[in-house]
Amino acid sequence: MALEKVRYNYVIGDVQGCFEALKALLKEIQFDADQDFIWFAGDLIARGENSVGALRFIKKLCEQGNAATVLGNHDLNLLAVARGIKKLKEKDHIDDVIHALESDELIDWLRKQPLCLFPNEKTILTHAGIPNIWDAEKTAALAKEVEAVLAHEDFAVLDSFLKEMYGTEPDLWADDLQGHARLRCITNYLTRMRLTDAQGRLEFSFKDALDEPMPAGFQPWFKFESQTAQTHQIIFGHWAALQGERINAQIQNVDGGCVWGHQLLAYRLEDQQLFSVDNPVF
Repeated sequence: MALEKVRYNYVIGDVQGCFEALKALLKEIQFDADQDFIWFAGDLIARGENSVGALRFIKKLCEQGNAATVLGNHDLNLLAVARGIKKLKEKDHIDDVIHALESDELIDWLRKQPLCLFPNEKTILTHAGIPNIWDAEKTAALAKEVEAVLAHEDFAVLDSFLKEMYGTEPDLWADDLQGHARLRCITNYLTRMRLTDAQGRLEFSFKDALDEPMPAGFQPWFKFESQTAQTHQIIFGHWAALQGERINAQIQNVDGGCVWGHQLLAYRLEDQQLFSVDNPVF
């Protein structure tokens, strides 16, 4: 009698349009669409060789029930460019998405994806992490506030937020924040965060490795005692310099810096094994 195949859940880090690496990684983990499930950590597109190919492929996986994704800062940037809110940067290779025949369909699907997911009852996934001042329940609730605006049926509501999405203020969460300031702050925590202070105040300039000097008073967000990590394992991408580092038993990074010539990573939830492939384009 043949043994029944175990269903596996994999969290894949920032694809960034590195479609060849994504295909190689799925082959490496022997991904079986009939059994397995992929959780993407956001930044599906941006600076790789084939953003539209990666986005089409991931969208199809999600629609077939084989995958789910959170949004990253580069995904949100694509929305702003597509809506004419922000100019296309030369280093962002997303013009293939903007000019695709089904561009409107791709963008409409992307804007309806969440900022926070629970791959299982003890695991939470966001693009950049979770500040020490929020627990899992609060994180999910605040994410839904932004998600509702991004997916709003009235594009004027979406555009109004996208115009106000960029900025570093407020840099500290307060429950009484309102309007676009509130939404911007939530978005910055979930998609841009690297360093905070003990109170959760954000610092936006630092992007380097952990052994580099950091601004006074700030540390990586995961260095502070985390409310969420007391109840859930936190998985995040966004910080390429971490190279998929296991921070501790409750916090795991999955960004291997593939778009910078390093590796694309897949973290298997069932046994916490990390799989990797080199970017074949480099």
